[in-house]
Amino acid sequence: MPIDAQWRPLSPRAKTLYALRHGAIGFVAGIPIAVLAFSFGTQIGTGGAAAIALSSWAVLLALGIIVGIKRFRSSAWRLGEDGFAYRRGRLFFRETRVPASRVQHLDLKHGPLERRWNLATLVVHTAGSKMSAVSVTGLDAGDAEALRDRLARQLDDDDAL
Repeated sequence: MPIDAQWRPLSPRAKTLYALRHGAIGFVAGIPIAVLAFSFGTQIGTGGAAAIALSSWAVLLALGIIVGIKRFRSSAWRLGEDGFAYRRGRLFFRETRVPASRVQHLDLKHGPLERRWNLATLVVHTAGSKMSAVSVTGLDAGDAEALRDRLARQLDDDDAL
């Protein structure tokens, strides 16, 4: 889904974070696959069982990195008068909208890698039990603070009415 002018992409620095996170998933998922490939290679008597295992593990690592970069490219956010919206995905597209009236409180998270690249995760806690929090990872730290402050002002303005 193309990102139009109303939707803002994540910070370009978040691309590395997404690639590392999904690459780590591929790395870990590749271990049992590599073990199975190695045992299968030894069962059928090929001399390159270790090469088969390592190549299958490397393929899963590369796929994880590619998926992370694609997820980064397909994520965007928007803040309007009616509230906050976050969209992600291409094959499995998901768009979440949080009306300002449903916002309970807001959190900013800064993990070690996020601090390294001056990024943040904004967590919007909402009223209700289903999808009670929306997390947006990969925001520029300044954008995340501005979003938090603006949503908090909208929340305060609604409480004043």
